[in-house]
Amino acid sequence: MRTSPALRAAALAATVTVLLPLSACSENNDKGGPGGPHSSPLAANAADANSSPGGLASQKLTWKPCPAPSAAQGGGKAPTPLPDGTPWECSFMKAPLDYANPGGETIELALIRARAKNPDKRIGSLIFNFGGPGASGVSTLPAFGTDYDKLRTRYDLVSFDPRGVGGSAGVECETDQQLDARFESDDTPDSNTEADALVQEAKTFALACTKNSGRVLPYVGTANAARDMDLMRQVLGDKKLYYFGISYGTELGGVYAHLFPKNVGRSVLDAVVNPTQDSEQASLGQAKGFQLALDNFAKDCAARGDACKLPGSTGKEVEQGISGLLNRLEKKPIPGLGNRQLTQTLATTGIAASLYSKETWPLLEQGVDEADGGNGALLLALADSLNGRSEDGHYDNSIAANTAINCADSKERFTIQQTEAKLPEFLSASKVFGDYLGWGLMACTGWPVAGAWVTPDVSAPGAAPTLVIGNTGDPATPYAGARAMADALGKGVGVLMTYEGQGHGSYNSGSACVQNAVGGYLLEGRVPAAGTVCK
Repeated sequence: MRTSPALRAAALAATVTVLLPLSACSENNDKGGPGGPHSSPLAANAADANSSPGGLASQKLTWKPCPAPSAAQGGGKAPTPLPDGTPWECSFMKAPLDYANPGGETIELALIRARAKNPDKRIGSLIFNFGGPGASGVSTLPAFGTDYDKLRTRYDLVSFDPRGVGGSAGVECETDQQLDARFESDDTPDSNTEADALVQEAKTFALACTKNSGRVLPYVGTANAARDMDLMRQVLGDKKLYYFGISYGTELGGVYAHLFPKNVGRSVLDAVVNPTQDSEQASLGQAKGFQLALDNFAKDCAARGDACKLPGSTGKEVEQGISGLLNRLEKKPIPGLGNRQLTQTLATTGIAASLYSKETWPLLEQGVDEADGGNGALLLALADSLNGRSEDGHYDNSIAANTAINCADSKERFTIQQTEAKLPEFLSASKVFGDYLGWGLMACTGWPVAGAWVTPDVSAPGAAPTLVIGNTGDPATPYAGARAMADALGKGVGVLMTYEGQGHGSYNSGSACVQNAVGGYLLEGRVPAAGTVCK
């Protein structure tokens, strides 16, 4: 069963907390040192952030034809030229491992670019972050390259693997075989024995991350990624940062604006993370968001009558059928791909992956129908797309990076007892995703690096206008996050635009209204009126 590159890219562009596997967590770690807590090296204020990273701002990049992505970046073939023949070029930029010690150890950050079509009208470099955290920009940008071709009329399109991701000192944790076993296991325990097993698996994962990547774990947080972007701006020769952030990339963009408000150029944030929510609020919001998307899918399916493959004459009945399938899978998994089985956890992951875009609803319908008949191959393939597993059985490092970055950011650490107390609210929000996301609250418990914040500061007084786009049907980053981000950036900075649609994000939805507004701002500097609505 093949999963489309577009779905894989969309899955990579997930949000800061979306369906973070519980394998990322660890219940207890008693001492400091290799397995114990470290403080996250973050600037106390924006003034600290503007200190020069040694002489690295004057480094010269060497651009070469891009090789095939590494296994950590997702594997596959080298990116092919764009339709007009423009090649993709790759390079590495040196950055301080620790910005508090800019003259100390450095790491290399992987970059990719496609040059602007019209050099005479070139504005600068438009830097993309596709989310996760954990998405490799080096592998994702070429997958979406033609979607942004209009923007290439005046910009070099540039993306990168953030620190800890892919080719940029990528975090390494468990082997492919260990990850297969982990993703098949029950992430929604129903007994003390199952909860204990979950905690033990989490400890093993955290210890593996510490053993294999302990040197970089304290330095992979969002604030340091924002500093990397400002260094990148300087190395690329731009006076201002021109930026397109998607999903988690919106949080990164907001943190950048807070740390470097005077350096913000034209900036677009799409599929917006709510910067005012702590991890519990964000996870609960996602439970509601994915449930809303599933409701919309089920109603659409039921409305098509006999053309819908799933039983049920109403959306509620269609959903009851899906819930029934998941309950059966908890007791008895079914054959999936090769010798792998489709478990309840993997099926839930596959369902979530298919809700990122309305274009993948037919895959959800087909996958559930086939699983009802005893064939779990398609839902398993969908789960693989979100978990970063390629057809040859290798995982990229998106799960390891996602965990490491989230836990370097978030201060919150939940116990089993605290998590169990919150499950009723999550189950009330979503019968399908509530348990899954509720147990995900423990994702950073016992992690060997202390987090930086409960919520990030994105206030950016004096920054240039930032276009903030919210999709009313977005399951992973609910619409309310866009309004909260626009408000938090500050008056005259955050400019809210609404897309009334379905799926994760707006620009790639195909809406000419959204694309024209984004193009008008990035290419011509025309800021859309606050409150603009696109359909």
